[in-house]
Amino acid sequence: MKLFDYNLPQGEAVKSSDAKRNRLTKLKARRKHWLDVHLWLGLALGLFLSIFGITGSILVFHAEINELLNPNLLTVKAPEANPVYKPLAEIFQAGQAAMPKNAVHTFTNYPRNNEAAFKLHFSLPLTGKQEGVIESWEVYVNPYTTQIVGKRLMGSSDTPFPKTFIGFIFELHYALFLGEDSGYLIVGIMGALLIISILTGLIVWWPLTGKWRQAVTIKFKASTERLNFDLHKTFGFYSAVVIIPVLFSGIYMNIPQYVVPVLELFSPVTYRYWFKSKPTPEKSSITMADAVNIAEKRYPTGRADWIYGATEPTGTYTVCKDGVEEPGSLIHRRCVVIDRYSGTILDVDDPAIGTAGEVFTHWQWPLHSGQAFGMTGRILVFLSGLICPVLFVTGVIRWLQKRRAAKRQSGIKLNAARIPCSDARHELR
Repeated sequence: MKLFDYNLPQGEAVKSSDAKRNRLTKLKARRKHWLDVHLWLGLALGLFLSIFGITGSILVFHAEINELLNPNLLTVKAPEANPVYKPLAEIFQAGQAAMPKNAVHTFTNYPRNNEAAFKLHFSLPLTGKQEGVIESWEVYVNPYTTQIVGKRLMGSSDTPFPKTFIGFIFELHYALFLGEDSGYLIVGIMGALLIISILTGLIVWWPLTGKWRQAVTIKFKASTERLNFDLHKTFGFYSAVVIIPVLFSGIYMNIPQYVVPVLELFSPVTYRYWFKSKPTPEKSSITMADAVNIAEKRYPTGRADWIYGATEPTGTYTVCKDGVEEPGSLIHRRCVVIDRYSGTILDVDDPAIGTAGEVFTHWQWPLHSGQAFGMTGRILVFLSGLICPVLFVTGVIRWLQKRRAAKRQSGIKLNAARIPCSDARHELR
């Protein structure tokens, strides 16, 4: 930083230099406060950021990982000639027949490609000694033949721990095994505090002296201490572009009841889970297959992905489709909310229409999963998740280094203060 402006008279140059020094001193003092906030939030929540990051990286490719771990259940062989699915109604009936009569079909995962099985999810209330316990099951159906590939127990209401690897990772990532109510709220609050931690880290990172190249690069030939510092600040800077949107979208998905009212201060927002069906005595409920047909008529292109069943009298069907092609839209996912009695479309998640607030909310899941930008986006989210434990470890190392340095400095001052006393005692002798 240039301290003197030689085009000014000497007295004015000195004043200018003093003003710059004072301003820099104030900025450094202010940054020290932000550093304290960043430090203690990092130490308190860094381990959880690592957990969210690692589990999030796994979940970016959860479908692929699940199929690799369970190929006999989740994959099928597509017929070489005429690979056409059986009617949805027949597929759902086959899955229902594989479960006890009191099992409730809660939702379905449509095959993500031609070699994947239908995944039908059921809720099964137990009776007898285990009355009150509800089990979650998945039934896998070959869409070309409606044959049952297999089924497995996913979890049970009497334990917070799912029975499968991907289920375990999901529950750890979103709720820390603390349940949907408490867990989602706690994780949402943690996400908000972690955003503050990252923002304060960016304030601390900002080069006050204008040395931008040093701020955005790693000096690999430096000392171990300096290398650790460079890794922390540089990885933190570059990854913040991805981690902050991912954290915010996670907050939105965990605790929308607190996020949506804030968004509504700026723009009207609707949330599909708040819509209800209106029971009509003279009308029976449409089926899940009917709901899919209604969504297909609204969005003819693309492929159905998640199909949510109407399990309560006022519940709605929700059909989410991927790969919907619409001009001018970067996101190709659409979700349609349907009244279970009338078949009326109550709401759509469509980034191409709606208010600014609604478009903003429609972006949250694609941003969180990385799907908004295809495979490139998924890889970026995957890598940012792996960076989280690196930030935590390098941050802790940096904190320990500064503690040791402070202790050494304190010891030097203490020894310096003792020397005159020793000399005085020596003189008295």
